[in-house]
Amino acid sequence: MKIVVGLGNPGKRYAGTRHNIGWMVVDRLADRAGWGGRGKERDAAAVTWGRFAGLDLMLVKPLTFMNESGIAVRKVLARERAPLEDLLVVCDDFALPFGRLRLRAAGSAGTHNGLRSIIGELGSQKFARLRVGIGEPEDHAKAHVLDAFTAEERRQLDTVLDAAADAVESWAREGVSRAATRWNPWLLEGAGDAGVDGATSTGADRDSDAGGPAADREARGPRSSDGDRPTGAPVEGAPGADGIVRRPTGWRRLLARDDPGRGDPREADRR
Repeated sequence: MKIVVGLGNPGKRYAGTRHNIGWMVVDRLADRAGWGGRGKERDAAAVTWGRFAGLDLMLVKPLTFMNESGIAVRKVLARERAPLEDLLVVCDDFALPFGRLRLRAAGSAGTHNGLRSIIGELGSQKFARLRVGIGEPEDHAKAHVLDAFTAEERRQLDTVLDAAADAVESWAREGVSRAATRWNPWLLEGAGDAGVDGATSTGADRDSDAGGPAADREARGPRSSDGDRPTGAPVEGAPGADGIVRRPTGWRRLLARDDPGRGDPREADRR
């Protein structure tokens, strides 16, 4: 059983805020599996589980506030007797541009109080995490993460949530290394590539034991001779078997509506 924990804050006040994007990714997975509304409250979390697309998944939304997320995670892992390698935590990160994904096998909490709580409760940093970029704050970080998405971000949010949910499925099916190689380079259509490896960050982007530019290059996998794309990746305009296509602006996963000739690829804090 693979356990996917989406971080967020409970209550209507926080619904739809940037800090709750981890919850949104878990909700997207639940909708795909047809589990929406089936969550059971236990162990300080809303939990649902079952078999979906050949995967045994448990989806967890801690019902504590962000800075106590580790309580729910510890209880769920204890009940399931699950090893840390079967855990993936999905959370927001303002050190990444909006929509960027960063999957790692381990690392520090940075400034993220949810990750800090989990590390404290588990006594270990060695669990996978998928960080979803929410963009850099213009002023105060707390106000930024607890604010709603802008109109432009809302127009792109479905695409980001679909990509993040696909990355979770890839982690569950293929493991963290292959999933990171596939999804860490992913870009929203029209997004630039600045502000990732070279960004100045006080957040989780400086993970001590699994971070920094060298780790990101390793996660992306071997490059071709021109240094522009991973070896074996599709050339521009030609989607690979996984539905990822290279565009001038970066990598993009085609959705069914983007290419009518293809079926749906999913089917074959408080700070």
